[in-house]
Amino acid sequence: MPELPEVEVARRAIEDHCIGKTIKRSIVANDSKVIEGVSASDFEAALVGKTIVAAYRKGKNLWLQLDSPPFPSFQFGMAGAIYIKGVAVTTYKRSAVKDTDEWPSKYSKVFIQLDDGLEFSFTDKRRFAKVRLLEDPTSAPPISELGPDALLELKSVDEFVESLSKKKTAIKALLLDQSYISGIGNWVADEVLYQFVMQAKIHPLQIASSLSRESCATLHKCIKEVVHYAVQVDADSSRFPPKWMFHFRWGKKPGKVNGKKIEFITAGGRTTAFVPDLQKLSRNQAANAVSKPQKQSGRKKGHKDDSDNDDVDEPASDEDKIAESVKPKKGAKSRGQGRTFPAKRKSKESDDDDDNTEDNDGEDDEDQKKVTNNKQLKAEKTNKKKVPTGKNGKNAKKKAK
Repeated sequence: MPELPEVEVARRAIEDHCIGKTIKRSIVANDSKVIEGVSASDFEAALVGKTIVAAYRKGKNLWLQLDSPPFPSFQFGMAGAIYIKGVAVTTYKRSAVKDTDEWPSKYSKVFIQLDDGLEFSFTDKRRFAKVRLLEDPTSAPPISELGPDALLELKSVDEFVESLSKKKTAIKALLLDQSYISGIGNWVADEVLYQFVMQAKIHPLQIASSLSRESCATLHKCIKEVVHYAVQVDADSSRFPPKWMFHFRWGKKPGKVNGKKIEFITAGGRTTAFVPDLQKLSRNQAANAVSKPQKQSGRKKGHKDDSDNDDVDEPASDEDKIAESVKPKKGAKSRGQGRTFPAKRKSKESDDDDDNTEDNDGEDDEDQKKVTNNKQLKAEKTNKKKVPTGKNGKNAKKKAK
């Protein structure tokens, strides 16, 4: 969060209320983690006196076209948001500003007052957003590196099927790859792969190239309809269809969607909600996953999550984790067999949304400690049995005394 629907709603709000107006005053936060490549004072000077001509978006990035460059661009990250004073703009999980809060918010990164008195602000409580001042946002990263926009530039069905046939990575990781298709984030990816209404039923770790043409076509339809619907209702989740996964996927809490159990795995480096009763791996892929030894996760302990650059999610080799989602039948193996020990990962993302955290309750560590302690006890018993005897042994005991 926010993803394409939320950013598009913000763009439309600016378009409806700010176009044609001149910037009278600006306050830019002195926060180099968010405000990239320019001082706060220079940023402010570049805005004041300029007229807002248009508001554009690609993927999860938004930028304002002024009557002359440079132009401010906003990469929303995990908690970026646009607020217009006195105007209802859809809020979402992790948004920080409430109607009763101070204005502008203490989390404001760019505050703008227009010549008619209207005020708006870009806020970011968690400081993973990036705000830039660019001569041409479309020709500079990250926007220049984005793939087709999922709302405005979605490939045709035939092009989509053809492109998937060449991709040897897990389907969710591919959908999160902003250079392949831009605007899809964690919740949209989970939704389109599950899609109860349109019967997508695609396992998030299914290799893209292994999908049938029918599955590819269904996925294409799901992407189109989910994104369009979310935008149509102003990204207001209370208006999303009640059978959508969205309503049940947050917090990694045990639960059910449409009567089916939800489980959580890691796919594309992100916590992923899916319904194993419906979203099944193909037989060949499931069999291969069980027969092959699992590789260690590439993430190291303490590795910083990609969430601080949420618009350039890198596809991880998540097919290595397929075996985690392929569970043996009860009683098929004795206790302790087939268990996996997930690599620990410390993340700064630990709020109500679980998108970038993997929980580890320490249970596996305790089991490992028990194994180590048992080995040590056995070693000690063995050493006691091997006490030196004979003349050399007596001498050794005397020396020890």
